[in-house]
Order: sequence, then structure tokens, then C-alpha cells
Amino acid sequence: MTDHGHPITFGLSLDPSADTLAEARHLARAAADGGLEYLAVQDHAYQPGHLDTWTLISHLAAETARISFLTDVADLQLRPPAMLAKAGASLGVLTGGRIVLGVGGGPSADAVAAMGGPRRSGAETITYVAESLQIMRRALAGEAVRFHGQQHTVEGYAGGPVPPAPVPLWLGGQRPRMLAVAGRYADGWISPLNIYVPPAEVPARQQIIDEAARAAGRDPAAVRRIYNVIGAIGAQGGGTGLVGDVRLWVDTLTSWAVDLGFDTFVFWPTRSPRSQLRAFTDRVVPAVREQVREIRGQR
Repeated sequence: MTDHGHPITFGLSLDPSADTLAEARHLARAAADGGLEYLAVQDHAYQPGHLDTWTLISHLAAETARISFLTDVADLQLRPPAMLAKAGASLGVLTGGRIVLGVGGGPSADAVAAMGGPRRSGAETITYVAESLQIMRRALAGEAVRFHGQQHTVEGYAGGPVPPAPVPLWLGGQRPRMLAVAGRYADGWISPLNIYVPPAEVPARQQIIDEAARAAGRDPAAVRRIYNVIGAIGAQGGGTGLVGDVRLWVDTLTSWAVDLGFDTFVFWPTRSPRSQLRAFTDRVVPAVREQVREIRGQR
């Protein structure tokens, strides 16, 4: 796969559970102090123990500086695109541009219907997401939005306020039709966790995105590539995802950047999040940045 040369960036996934709010606050500040670029929050509103993702991000944004927030990923079927664009633009203004909108079609028709949303078919969901991205793009730019599609009708929404920096639209998905939507309309592709889309399966998915981008007249390099990586840093064996010492993590993430084309890694620690975050920020992240820089220089 092509390494498009984007800066290598890193994030931490925060647990949105209500009973771990104090820990989320601590980790958010530590991640910002440790030089990470993103704090990511999943969006499974149907989970009774989860805080609302947007409310949690707004709360944590007020307690941090510099670091950006990523919805990983916001359920578009429960968060209509014009309203989500309004929320994203508003938080972009309030935080000085520290927001990235990761969006997706929702985990399942049952989960959407359980919260009162319509039960769409797979094909209808693909169309819904593709149209949503087009609406959001215009709204975030402060344009007047008139849209009459198969899944959306917007009668003239006046977009705004316009944030100080563009709000990127990153799309999460793993199946061919959604990947093609990412290539046509999104600023980035968010891959599900490495246990759901293992590295061996990445090139075929990247190719779908690249081909869709070219067919739409876009440069594939315009689409950032984000990998959610679950695992643990340490010598202990076992566990879920990427598990091993610092050297394994550095070499693996470097390979996934220069060989698989990912430019952003969001860490989902499976144990001891405070010590895992310290190992990530102090030992893994700087070494990956340096190793990628050296390899790119040789190329």
C-alpha cells in the first residue's frame, strides 16, 4: 500500500462509562500533557451505562487544551447530519478548532430502532451515510444547504457558525460499499479495531477506497487512514489484540504506517490504562515517529 506521507498522529480511546468519569478526566489530561493529538470517544448511545458521547466530549474539552476530540464514530442515524454539523461547528468555535467528526451508519438496525430511529436496510444505510456526508460538508463550510435525495430532504439550512479550522469528516466502516463512500466523500477512513480488521485484510480495503477516490476525481492521498488498535504494552503474553513489549509495538505501528498506509493510531488499552498511556506516550509514540521519519527519508 501507498504511504501518502501524512504526519503520523496518535490518540487514546476513552471509556464513556458513567462510572469511570473521573478516570476519563485524568486520562484526558494525561494524554494532552503527553503530546497525543486525539482523544477518541465511541458512540453507543443505546448502552445504558454510557454517557452521551457529545456531552462527554464537550465536558472534557473544557478541561483540556490543545488536544483534539474525535467521535469514534458518531451514529448518523441517531444524530441527523445537519444537526451534527451544527454541533461540530459550534464545538469547533468553542475549542478553537479541536474537533474531528468521525461518523458511521450505526452498529445495527436493531440498535437504531431501539432508540426510535427508522429501521433501514443495508443499501438504505449506505445511501443515508453518503448523502449525510454531502450535507455536512456544505453545512460545516457555512453554505446554505438545499438537498433532495433518497434519504434526506433539507429545505435550505443556513450552515454556521464557521469554525476557525475546517472540521474533518472521517468515516468508519469495513464493508465494500461503505469503504467506497469513504473514498468518494470523506476526509478519512476509520478502520474498526485491529481484531475486527486485521492487518492482512487492510490492503484490500485500502484499494477499494483508493479506486473510489480516483473514480470520483479525487486524489487517494486526500483520505486519511486511521487504525483503532486494541492491546497492551508489556512483556506479558496473552490478551486481546496487539500484545508485547515496546519494541514490538514500535516496529508494528511503524510497519502499519509505511507498509499499510495508516497515518493515525488510536490506542485502546486493555489493562491498567494509566500506566499503559505512559508507556505509549513516553516510549512508543516518539520511537514510531522517529522510525517512520527515517524510513521515509531513505525512500
